[in-house]
Amino acid sequence: MAPARPQEDDSTPDRPAGGWTWLIDDIREGRWHHPESGEAAPKVANDILLIREDLDGAEPELLDRLGMTGAIGIVADANSWDALGSRIRRNLGDRATAVILSKPHADLKTVDALEARLAEVENVVAVGSGTVNDLCKFATARSGRPYCVFGTAASMDGYTSSTASMSLDSGLKISLPAQSAAGVFIDLKVSAAAPGFLAASGFGDSLCRSVAQTDWWMSHRLLDTFYHDAPYLIGEYDEIETNRRAAKIGAAELGAIGYLNRLLILSGMGVAFTGVSNHGSMSEHQISHYVDCFAGDRHPGSLHGQQVGVATLTMARLQHWLLSQEHPPAVKATKIDPDGMARRMGPEIARQCEGEYRKKALDEAGAERMNAKLAELWPDLRRECRAFAIPVAQLEAMLSAAGGATTAAELGVPADFYREAVRHAHEMRNRFSFVDLACDAGLLDDFAADAA
Repeated sequence: MAPARPQEDDSTPDRPAGGWTWLIDDIREGRWHHPESGEAAPKVANDILLIREDLDGAEPELLDRLGMTGAIGIVADANSWDALGSRIRRNLGDRATAVILSKPHADLKTVDALEARLAEVENVVAVGSGTVNDLCKFATARSGRPYCVFGTAASMDGYTSSTASMSLDSGLKISLPAQSAAGVFIDLKVSAAAPGFLAASGFGDSLCRSVAQTDWWMSHRLLDTFYHDAPYLIGEYDEIETNRRAAKIGAAELGAIGYLNRLLILSGMGVAFTGVSNHGSMSEHQISHYVDCFAGDRHPGSLHGQQVGVATLTMARLQHWLLSQEHPPAVKATKIDPDGMARRMGPEIARQCEGEYRKKALDEAGAERMNAKLAELWPDLRRECRAFAIPVAQLEAMLSAAGGATTAAELGVPADFYREAVRHAHEMRNRFSFVDLACDAGLLDDFAADAA
């Protein structure tokens, strides 16, 4: 029997009238339908997805419902163990073994070591957000073990996804197929008690919607690439409500943290409709990936979502600048600089990225077609993209109110390296965006030179 839904009364914190998993349950169980096409939501792989103000003591029942009745390995790092892992271990008793990772990295070497430590358990419980969750979903996919995750912070949107963000041996960070968690459990008291920079990271990760949608729609209109609006429709209400509560997120108010968790979960569920992450990962995410892959000793230790927040402001400025022009930019054939890529990225990663970059590069004929399409569509494209946009000043104010950095300097990323990332991050991935448009039009150098 499902745990009872928390009763709504005057003592209940700010929350949606239908409860914390309103809409989420309909999508997860395939009951949601697209309002225009009638398309049914694909059934999400998570068997249980639960958000509550307090889950203390419910852990044994939740794992029983998932069929996790054998030996359990609780995987956490030092911080997530203190925040929640030790409590889960206490409530599960002798059926659970602690597997505490020391400063883990989401790479294949760490996955190998984790699999060895999990050899004697039948089920895995991940306790934590990005790195711990990615390691567990990838390791259990390889071994065939079921796993669930207890989130500790609203810091990213990967709790419900079936991919893991992993660093290859070369150092290149990519999304690899993994498995979805059988259960996703969010204890809002734990999430609200997390250090504030974690929620600010999650808010930064969610704030990119307008920039990502603008990039993706432009690519669809000019290149006829795939586009689907369902991920935006399912998150529309929660984006509005979360953005309204930006300052409350910064103050760690439980209700605001609940809305942020909902928005991040819905973003992760959006991948089920499309099979890709484009709806929430375009040019702004490429900048963050570039920082993570190539900063080296210059990396300040900032989180992915914190970097995405700053990059969102940068890309919003670029999009606004280009879309404010009455006449479209004129593009030329894409100039690819393999030697420069190898110098910045290292030879092995550069070869991998060059292969992706060439997939979207324009030859002379492609540039001619692009210019003809721009001339035909520019007035409509400007109007359509502006409908997706949130003004830069509003994005900046919300991000600051939530406790997020708004400049590379606030992140601690050196200005020259951040400008390098703005100029060259689009070379890493085959997703055409406004950065590619600016680059092929010869406008990106000047823009990147002033990025901050």
